Amino acid sequence: MTMDFSGRLPHAFTTPGSSSFVEFLASHAPDLLPSARGAAAGASAGHGAGGAQLAPHATTIVALTFGTPGGPGDVGVVMAGDRRATMGSMIANREIEKVFPADEFSAVGIAGTAGIAVELVRLFQLELEHYEKIEGALLSLDGKANRLSTMIRQNLGLAMQGLAVVPLFAGYDLDSGVGRIFSYDVTGGRYEERDHHSVGSGSVFARGSLKKRWHPGLDAQGAVHVAVEALYDAADDDSATGGPDSVRQIWPVVATVTADGYHRVPDDDLATVAAQIVAARTEQADDNRAARGRPGRPGDRAVPADQTRAMGRTRPTEHGGDAQ
Repeated sequence: MTMDFSGRLPHAFTTPGSSSFVEFLASHAPDLLPSARGAAAGASAGHGAGGAQLAPHATTIVALTFGTPGGPGDVGVVMAGDRRATMGSMIANREIEKVFPADEFSAVGIAGTAGIAVELVRLFQLELEHYEKIEGALLSLDGKANRLSTMIRQNLGLAMQGLAVVPLFAGYDLDSGVGRIFSYDVTGGRYEERDHHSVGSGSVFARGSLKKRWHPGLDAQGAVHVAVEALYDAADDDSATGGPDSVRQIWPVVATVTADGYHRVPDDDLATVAAQIVAARTEQADDNRAARGRPGRPGDRAVPADQTRAMGRTRPTEHGGDAQ
């Protein structure tokens, strides 16, 4: 884009064209697009499959619908994401946020290379805002999903280098009055999902949890509980997914989208949900141990009195022997 030092806006800003901000940027300043800047950085740094391991990766996102159209209560969709980012086998960040409002009636969650994904989300938010200002109307939910698909396709070059972004998009459809969920692949393929879906490294475990716990007619509060429990299950089996952390007071990012718009669930509510899940699972574990005739923690056993007296006089060494 050529600069005009006369104080006037450059010609590109006053020329009629598309209502897409991404297309405008691609025509007049393509070097500012995330795909172009990322590719240049990758080429200079020699990024490949090995370089991708050095970039923090966001992990598990879940989404599920709730409510019955025409029935009592709200109708919409819940989206939730854990807070852990990994870099290879290390935890790069414990408090990253992966769920964002795309606009007033939709949400987007990120999985994949965190830095590129966050920049892609910001550009997507600007794309929807730009369309609304130019056209004077909201883009339909299908239109939003298609715009995001195009943006992901532009990142294909980086995805082939191992720097992939795979978002999950969901929102409230103002035309049909229901919550809808869309998933994507690295080529920009768009797929509408029914009822619930999950993406990221822990998605296999989260999806199994969702299949068991989701049911038609679920209300908003119940849907939030199911989403948090699905992340809890994913964290139990996937080291790259972080579960609710009551010690550090770190909770998943959970949002509902209804006819009233995007709403982020407060941390206090999530702390209560997490405590309920832990209490229920602790009770279940206690019942299982009791049923097996093993009260107490697994591995606990009674120690004879003579061994107890001996233990009072000795202590184990680091090599396994006893030191007097």
